[in-house]
Amino acid sequence: MLKNKGFYKGVNFGGWLSQCDYSEDRLNNFITEADFARVSTWGIDHVRIPVDYNVFENDDGSYKESGFERLDRAFELCEKYNLNAVLDLHKTAGFSFDNYGENEAGFFDSEKLQERFYRLWEQFAKRYGKLDKRVAFELLNEVTDKEYIGTWNRVSNECIKRIRVYAPDTLILVGSYHNNSAHAVPDLAKPYDDNTIYNFHCYEPLIFTHQGAYWAGNINQSDRFTFEECDITPEYFEKLFAPAIEAANKNGTTLYCGEYGVIDIVPPADAVKWYKCINEVFEKHGISRSAWSYKEMDFGLSDERFDDLRDELIKYL
Repeated sequence: MLKNKGFYKGVNFGGWLSQCDYSEDRLNNFITEADFARVSTWGIDHVRIPVDYNVFENDDGSYKESGFERLDRAFELCEKYNLNAVLDLHKTAGFSFDNYGENEAGFFDSEKLQERFYRLWEQFAKRYGKLDKRVAFELLNEVTDKEYIGTWNRVSNECIKRIRVYAPDTLILVGSYHNNSAHAVPDLAKPYDDNTIYNFHCYEPLIFTHQGAYWAGNINQSDRFTFEECDITPEYFEKLFAPAIEAANKNGTTLYCGEYGVIDIVPPADAVKWYKCINEVFEKHGISRSAWSYKEMDFGLSDERFDDLRDELIKYL
């Protein structure tokens, strides 16, 4: 379904309007028109644009027109270079997937913060619902704890209900707990409507894709593993994705993998092997996806390390 709608193969523009210092220099220059032009030659059909609420909201919840103007420009560039876009709310007031680097808490216990979340999405819907053929909405990046799923199912359904007033036909992506893990997809509520899509992320096995990562507290930072040592095969990903595939089929929807990638500590040749392997399973099951990430952010696909292998790499996005 998503392939026919132009959301099949994508790349994340991470670190631009999210996970950054929010300086004018960063917001204006980290991603430029040249980057839209470049990825449009990679055989992809869309970009995923993570955004943080504070790019669009002041502390009191009022709105910053400058943030929406940046999105306006991004969507204009998407149209110019024949790209669609996923608008991903990476951080909302009171919640971030990043427990280490962000001071956000209380969202799942606060009706006030949930109302603020609804209102921001209403703003996005009012402004971009008319772009439903080119812009999809991703409600929230990587719900963390399993204990949140009951509240999240309620909040996500209410949010979609409010969005639909202004954007009746926009594709909406909803992910589950454990940071959008595939195994958690079956615990999502049934899709709100025919344009609601199940979303998951994949960085497995973590000891390979995140080796050496300072923020991954459950792995030894000094350990190093090759592709072969981790026994990564298509069968590995088949088993990993099976619960999500079954849930999507049962509930009459499809799947979108909004993030997947390999840390820049891994030798490029090994990283390409991982991309090739996971791509085989994506293609077999028609799973739409967006690789993390285009530039820097410890996972950069455009970084110099891939210069000799990029033509092969982009075949497996």
